[in-house]
Amino acid sequence: MTSLDRPVTPNPYDLLPAVPSFTVTSDDVTDGQPLKDDQINAAGDTSPQLSWSGAPEGTKSFTVTCFDPDAPTPSGFWHWVLVDLPADVTSLPAGAGAEGAPLPGGAFTVRNDGGTQAFMGAAPPPGDQVHRYFFVVHAVTEETLGVDASASPAVVSFNLAFKTAGRAILHGTYAH
Repeated sequence: MTSLDRPVTPNPYDLLPAVPSFTVTSDDVTDGQPLKDDQINAAGDTSPQLSWSGAPEGTKSFTVTCFDPDAPTPSGFWHWVLVDLPADVTSLPAGAGAEGAPLPGGAFTVRNDGGTQAFMGAAPPPGDQVHRYFFVVHAVTEETLGVDASASPAVVSFNLAFKTAGRAILHGTYAH
């Protein structure tokens, strides 16, 4: 087997245009610490509980994502992309990322890189470096991001580049 040894990927959000930050917390993810079994692909595939506060004034909706920049690909790995949460929503219960889970307003999930319209838990290759899972709440300047459920996570991210008023970031880790 080919070695997966490689440099650690930079924090991808440090490479984007700066926007104000706000606060995201979780009953399930502690910033910088290993994920609980519930958030692991082989043990639960359950999206974590998330709560946020302090979004910039003028926020009209939210997009919630989970991204692993440490996947052995040039583009990382998108585990969850939830779009068009109404601006009055400031929390999601654990499991909100399940396929077909009821979501507030016109919110919807686009396909993750594992091929489902749901949250996919951590699943790094065995023996690989520690992976980081960035749970990010994006405050959006429009009521809708302007994409539909067929959009790729990359297209969602591209649209966020022009419509993000602020970002709240929490990350967990996992390795086999």
